Amino acid sequence: MTRSNLVGGEMLNWSDLHPADSRPAVSGPAAAAVLAAALRPGDTVLIAGPHGHGLYVDVVAVAESVDILVRSAPDAEELAESLGNAKTQVYCGSLDRFATDETYDLIVALDGLERVVGPDTESLPWADALAKLTDRLAPGGRLLLGATNSFSVNRMIQPDITAALPRDEDWGRAVADSSPAGLAPLTTALRAVGVEVEGSGSEREAEPAPIAAGAGVSGAGSAGELQQGRLSARIHGVYPSLVEAEVLVGDNQQLTAAAAARVVAERNSGPTLMDPYRVVMDAARAGLLVELAPAWYVVVGVEVPVEPATGELVEERLLHALRVDDQLALRREIVAYVEWLRTAPETGAPDNVIVDGTSYRLFGDASGGTVEEQLARFARRALESGARQPWPAGGSAHDLTARLASMVGITLAPETTPELIRPMGSAEQLATVARLADELAHASARAILFEGTVSGIRRSVPYRLGHAMLNPARVVRRRLKRVLRRR
Repeated sequence: MTRSNLVGGEMLNWSDLHPADSRPAVSGPAAAAVLAAALRPGDTVLIAGPHGHGLYVDVVAVAESVDILVRSAPDAEELAESLGNAKTQVYCGSLDRFATDETYDLIVALDGLERVVGPDTESLPWADALAKLTDRLAPGGRLLLGATNSFSVNRMIQPDITAALPRDEDWGRAVADSSPAGLAPLTTALRAVGVEVEGSGSEREAEPAPIAAGAGVSGAGSAGELQQGRLSARIHGVYPSLVEAEVLVGDNQQLTAAAAARVVAERNSGPTLMDPYRVVMDAARAGLLVELAPAWYVVVGVEVPVEPATGELVEERLLHALRVDDQLALRREIVAYVEWLRTAPETGAPDNVIVDGTSYRLFGDASGGTVEEQLARFARRALESGARQPWPAGGSAHDLTARLASMVGITLAPETTPELIRPMGSAEQLATVARLADELAHASARAILFEGTVSGIRRSVPYRLGHAMLNPARVVRRRLKRVLRRR
């Protein structure tokens, strides 16, 4: 006896909640935050596709009624058993077989639309799947939709070696069944099904005021109201992936980028094509933090809380000074930062401290450590990122730390065994090799020029005359020295 309702297209020997050879279900703080902002007491909710168990629990705790649609039969049975109550119904099968006249206040599909169907469905274009969901929205309803980005910062960080090794879930599907490739095509596809995208990401002119978690948008004229038959939406970037939704970005402010860069770097600690942290930070500097996000959330009818844009990281100021060879600015930033370190009750490294005007505050947890240790951390990170420096390439972290420390009157002990740090990314390593080769070529050219100058001097008449005049005196002096030593 099954506890779930079979609608057709079920996958009997398959699990998206406990995958053996596929990606896991959606989870993470960003997913929970978006859901908390969208969910209201008394809502009727449809959750389509696999989501982390905690997300189901959060919805069931607040909503009036919850319908869950998953394609996996074992998953459906597990959810029916763990969440089963009078207000929860679990359906097993494909979205194209899910026939109901029910409408919902909130539809949650943060996993995207690719896993709402199984191999029994020959083709379900992405736009058609989205239309099936939006058709079930009640007036003023809210929609949370996830979509993967096929060309994101991940393509610049890691070579896609696994693409040649398809997983069990990568059966042949029509190209149109996948989410649109790129933010602009995604926006176009949304508009084609009646979802009008407002300014989002780098296009946003003004950030909305943060709202309390769990609060919704209500009243006429809200983002989710039907406007001449259309829905209004915003698009947010998700890092580091759709299924590990750690950080949500809605613009290109530096602090949001730093949070995203950290989680990306944590998951790419091995060999990389480029330094993961710098790729994300550089994308933000170029205004592409949302466009190059690994995934997106399309949010209809919800204003998601965002962190206000205040200040910037000390590390970014220091790297900018290095990048433009502004040693005066570098010295000024180092002096001000170290003065704060010496008086602050809790200290942090340059990548963990925000400067706003002349005030400093921590960005995350305090790291502790001496001034020398904080400067050494920055030196290592600068070398690992392959950042440009106004000094000869090939120096050690100790050399760079000593230069920075000297700006505040600190003298480091000599290094016994120099530790040379390679840039993390292959691209930065090649750039460093190119810079070393260029410096070596210039040094070689100067040596050749010097040798030519010396050779020319030796062939000159004044040099020869001087040499001829001084040579006899030298011979006499050497002979006198030998005679005196014998005595």
